[in-house]
Amino acid sequence: MILYTPLVKDVKFEMPYEEAKDWMIKALQPMGEEYMKVVEEGLNNRWVDVFENKGKRSGGYSSGAHLTNPFILLNWSDTVSDLYTLVHEFGHSAHSYFSRKHQPSNSSDYTIFVAEVASTCNEALLSHYMDQHLDDDRRLLLLNQELERFRATLFRQTMFAEFEHKIHQIEEAGEPLTANRMNEEYAKLNKQYFGDSVETDENISKEWSRIPHFYMNYYVYQYATGYSAAQSLSHQILTEGQPAVERYINEFLKKGSSNYPIEILKNAGVDMTTPEPIEQACKVFEEKLDAFEKAYESLV
Repeated sequence: MILYTPLVKDVKFEMPYEEAKDWMIKALQPMGEEYMKVVEEGLNNRWVDVFENKGKRSGGYSSGAHLTNPFILLNWSDTVSDLYTLVHEFGHSAHSYFSRKHQPSNSSDYTIFVAEVASTCNEALLSHYMDQHLDDDRRLLLLNQELERFRATLFRQTMFAEFEHKIHQIEEAGEPLTANRMNEEYAKLNKQYFGDSVETDENISKEWSRIPHFYMNYYVYQYATGYSAAQSLSHQILTEGQPAVERYINEFLKKGSSNYPIEILKNAGVDMTTPEPIEQACKVFEEKLDAFEKAYESLV
């Protein structure tokens, strides 16, 4: 199998912005009243620049400053991906809102280590809700996208981090760090991570050269740790309810950078000094893979 071969047929799944807002509001209800008031304020008070426009940059972003509301830039094209971007960026914006409201300016910006936790926690809650409310074809498509998201974030970013660490070790050992040597090391890791059942071609060995994050030392591993922390936190919110929500808002979202990020996450309910969050994320991946296989078999 080639890594990027589609596993499911394409299904028409249009998502107008007004409909997407409804999906988001329903999916984030487990976050409770305090959080939802922030979401409603953002939707009703022009935090979101929704549609494409001449001269507007592409992509999706959340931005702002200590004395302003957060602002979200989107380029809406009526896709499910746009819905996930909306939910993702509202995670960033709510995090910024709570942090700036409850911290002085010198500790109101959260660190890179936790920057993607709130955004991907929202994505996990959206996936949970949509999984329960979609027809079979669209649910299968969603499960496939979730598995790809896990692969790209948890597994692939870990592979990137291992490659980055390896090339630092080569340099520290005084060995020549040539493009051919980096191609060789990157090809080895692809084979190790994806195994013999995935077909890789020669060009994949050069993929490292198009990853700009390697110029930001030891950055990429934080995608995998943040994603794992988010899976743990969303699971607690869905299973424990209000106690987990209060920990999440009061001990995480409102804390900014007032403590070390490891301690902030630990107080919120996730201890990243242990293997448990990574193991739990892998368990979620396994559960979604089982669900995908069952759904696929029932439709073919």
